[in-house]
Amino acid sequence: MPDTSQQYDQVIQTCRDLFINKMSDYGSAWRILRLPSLTDQILIKAQRIRGLQTLTESKVDEGQESEFIGIINYSIMALIQLENGIAEQPDLNTQQATELYDKHIAITKQLMMDKNHDYGEAWREMRVSSLTDLILQKLLRVKQIENNAGKTIVSEGLDANYQDMINYAIFAMIHLDA
Repeated sequence: MPDTSQQYDQVIQTCRDLFINKMSDYGSAWRILRLPSLTDQILIKAQRIRGLQTLTESKVDEGQESEFIGIINYSIMALIQLENGIAEQPDLNTQQATELYDKHIAITKQLMMDKNHDYGEAWREMRVSSLTDLILQKLLRVKQIENNAGKTIVSEGLDANYQDMINYAIFAMIHLDA
C-alpha cells in the first residue's frame, strides 16, 4: 500500500516551493485579500478543473495539476487570513509567511491522518472528478458561511472547509501522479 504521509509531503513540497518562489516575486501582497476574494480565487481554479475534466479541447496549455496547486496555496492563505486577519499592506516576509504556511499545513495534514484512520483511505477509490466536485461543494458552503457573516448553527466553520479543500486537492494530485 502506498505511504499516504510520504505522498502528501511530496505534493506539499511542490506547493510550498511555488508559494516561496511567489513570495520572492510578489512579497505578501496577498495579505490584503479578504476571505471572499480568496474563496473566489479557489472557485475559479475549481471551475477550471471541472471544465478541463469535461471539455474535449483546452485553449490554455495548463493542466489540472497547476490548478490543484492553486487551490492548496490559496486555501492556506485563507487559513492564515482567518488566524491573523486582513492586512492593509503586505506585512510578512518570506520566512514569516513560510512559517505560517508550515503551521497550517501541519494542522491540515494531522486532520487528514485522523480522518484517513477512521475512513480507511476511502479517497483512494474515488475519482479525481469526484474530488473536484467535493471541492466545489465545499466552496459553495464557504460562500454561504461568508454570506452569513461567518455564523453557523450546526456546521463546521470556515477553517475546516478550507482544510478539507486542501486535503481533497492533495488527494487529487496523488491520483494524477499515479
